[in-house]
Amino acid sequence: MTNNYSIDQCHSTLMARKPLLSFDENSEFFSWREAIAEKLKALLGDTPEYTDPKFCVEWEKEHDCFKEYRFVFSSEEYVQVPGHLWIPKNVPKPCPVVVCMQGHSTGMHISMGKAYCEWDEQLINNGDEDFARQTVAQGFAALVIEQRAFGERKSEIQMKETPNAVTSCLHPTLTAFLLGRTMIGERVWDISRAVDILENFPEIDMERIGIVGQSGGGTATYYAACLDPRFKVIMPSGCVCTFRDSITAMAHCACNYIPGIAKYMDMGDLAALIAPRKLIVVAGNDDPIFPISGVKEAYSTIEKIYAKVGAEENCRLVVGEGAHRFYADISWPAFRELADW
Repeated sequence: MTNNYSIDQCHSTLMARKPLLSFDENSEFFSWREAIAEKLKALLGDTPEYTDPKFCVEWEKEHDCFKEYRFVFSSEEYVQVPGHLWIPKNVPKPCPVVVCMQGHSTGMHISMGKAYCEWDEQLINNGDEDFARQTVAQGFAALVIEQRAFGERKSEIQMKETPNAVTSCLHPTLTAFLLGRTMIGERVWDISRAVDILENFPEIDMERIGIVGQSGGGTATYYAACLDPRFKVIMPSGCVCTFRDSITAMAHCACNYIPGIAKYMDMGDLAALIAPRKLIVVAGNDDPIFPISGVKEAYSTIEKIYAKVGAEENCRLVVGEGAHRFYADISWPAFRELADW
């Protein structure tokens, strides 16, 4: 039975409107890009204050092909970020590094190929989400950090209410909204502060930094690249799509949302803040939550933006035969081709 009182029709009608700052090939590009940058920073909410990172290596471990550092640092007051850095052994130093962003899951250990439950095994074996292992196999260092509200950084408040939940995004995301922040903005801040700590490792080439992520990790990847120009090669997977076809078309986790953003721009428009840097968009042709039709529409805007800055060769759309997952076999060749590392 149809619910005549549902709010959905109102919202979908509003979503059909053209965003106020959407890309226009006939408009002056650089002033438009500046307007996009200014509006995005405002929409992401208050920026955390810099604090002494108090960077600390908790332990080191030698593996056959790489050396592992477990570390922790402060990204802002009362916020500690744990992570791991894998530095491959048999490659020239300093070497490139790729930041590996896990999506909604039990945590960053999945990027390192560690399965603590059956779902972890599925994400690793059927979803190619062991990003750190893949990155080191490519000859790059891998930086893994735990995102806010995932894994080791779960919200204690929400876990009291939902003790069996895999992630704990909802409560801290809504609390961030109340405080004039967003979860995406906070996660992007942590990523940039993690890049800062790479300065402590002379084995890392700070001029060759990439980032990869799937689903929620892909979203963090995309927005981090919009705000931090140090990322030279960006590979978001399972996330770049029109808002109309993805996060407003069905229920998604609250941490995917930035209040007010669809009024001004869509995901494709945000590529103006990444171009002309190298961008590989990864998608599945049967992804039910980021449909390929919306992906292609967003990517069409991305292509036009890259053409506008004379960098058509610097973006790629990689489409796998499957659903909502990463596609390592076809994605890394595109990464290597564009990166030329």
